[in-house]
Amino acid sequence: MQQLNLFQEIGSEQIVNVASVPQRSPFRYPGGKTWFVPHIRRWFSCFDTRPNELIEPFTGGGSISLAAAFEQLTNTVKMVEIDEDVASVWKTILDGNVEQLASRIESFEMNIENVKEVLFQSPISCEDRAFHTILRNRVNRGGILAAGTGLIKNGENGKGISSRWYPETLKKRILAIAAQNNINFVEGDGLKVLRENVDREDVVFFIDPPYTAGGKNAGKRLYKHSELDHEELFRTASSLRGQFLMTYDNTREIREKAQRYNFVFKAVSMKNTHHSKLTELIISRTEDF
Repeated sequence: MQQLNLFQEIGSEQIVNVASVPQRSPFRYPGGKTWFVPHIRRWFSCFDTRPNELIEPFTGGGSISLAAAFEQLTNTVKMVEIDEDVASVWKTILDGNVEQLASRIESFEMNIENVKEVLFQSPISCEDRAFHTILRNRVNRGGILAAGTGLIKNGENGKGISSRWYPETLKKRILAIAAQNNINFVEGDGLKVLRENVDREDVVFFIDPPYTAGGKNAGKRLYKHSELDHEELFRTASSLRGQFLMTYDNTREIREKAQRYNFVFKAVSMKNTHHSKLTELIISRTEDF
């Protein structure tokens, strides 16, 4: 499986209008990659044959995996997530009682009293944990699921805690994902899954780890499972026989790691949730695919 030169296709100053990208994930995810979907499409268009499988070892909100599955960019998609709360959502949608989850979302009466009643209880089943997680994701500031995050106060257009709660939309997204028959989910360690698939040439990998290299605090504040051996991740990526695309913070430390492993990289422009222009790095094995 060969590629053309992706990096020539991606302009460093192009900023994707996220509103133009189909929103498929039920999550509001800090560090989400909806903005990256058009670049992923270009990546897949560079392959001379369609890859058999996409593996995303740090799935999170799953925008890239969902794009690949819905648009049939590969035959199958494997989503991997270690966070037990996020994993409960994917397990329920793909392998559990998704109708119950969708119905509960649709019928939930959104007010501060009901939110607190749900969030102060301990989930007793996977489906219960999934609803608990989606609710918390939708009412917490910035969609952050890490401990210590407060609830939305003013919210969008002054709607307060209900400003990010779209029950009909969430129901449709969840049921649409459940209807896909080309998605597999694994709850576990993304690095371990990478190692297990290191010799496969029919697989491509989208690697979007928590941005905690160099002691960055943002990732630690945003994600419950933020600890990661970034050196080991780069070492494992260098051994993959399948092609990969990695996204990272645009920092000197990461650029130096990429150079040390003879990877190529390019800074791509994006806007964060505060509409500030930033750049992230895309990293791959070689520019001459």
